[in-house]
Amino acid sequence: MMNRVVLVGRLTKDPDLRYTPSGVAVANFTVACNRPFSNQQGNREADFINCVVWRKAAENLANYMKKGSLIGVDGRIQTRSYDNPEGKRVFITEVVAESIQFLESRGSSSPSQDRGSAGFNTNQNSPNEYNRPNNDDPFADNGQPIDLSDDDLPF
Repeated sequence: MMNRVVLVGRLTKDPDLRYTPSGVAVANFTVACNRPFSNQQGNREADFINCVVWRKAAENLANYMKKGSLIGVDGRIQTRSYDNPEGKRVFITEVVAESIQFLESRGSSSPSQDRGSAGFNTNQNSPNEYNRPNNDDPFADNGQPIDLSDDDLPF
């Protein structure tokens, strides 16, 4: 069996960050994803997909992204149901995000041509790599050892 979802789109509103009674962070958000074709009038349509993310990734999403931010979501589809106050059964289908990529920097409405994407992974514990340029040459040191301290590692 396989249940895997990959989305790229923009947040339709600021993420809604809350905490469970036991102190676990959870954020609900909606991603607008353009369809790959135009309708009969020649307009592009979008799907609005409800998502949820937990723990540190939820806090990072709420702290660094806002309405209109471009993100990538990797996760799975989950369905659940509950009885509303009127006694009617309500069914919910949502994407449970396991990883979220920030595809543009905070405060940017669209990615810059020369900057590329930020690519910050919300599964990491620290946003130290948030604005790291994508043009670093990993082979510039000619194969010499790299001096790293424990403070340089994100885990």
